[in-house]
Amino acid sequence: MILIDPPAVPRWGRTWSHLASDTSYDELHTFALAQGVPERGFDRDHYDVPAEYYDAMVAAGAVPVTSRELVGRLRASGLRRPKAARPD
Repeated sequence: MILIDPPAVPRWGRTWSHLASDTSYDELHTFALAQGVPERGFDRDHYDVPAEYYDAMVAAGAVPVTSRELVGRLRASGLRRPKAARPD
């Protein structure tokens, strides 16, 4: 299932959502490509999507969830790829 959290992350003068799949990366990439999300928006296990695209992603079938639920579903599916720990 394709999931999207509310736009809440400010960066580069915009607010961003996270688009993810709790099924497979293939499903995620296929959905993102079909919606015109640039490949450069992919970050380990999700796409960063600007707030102005949120409604279009939902209209295309992405299921709105909280950020906490999105991360929980990624973890439960085994698809979560956390950032590597910084060396001391």
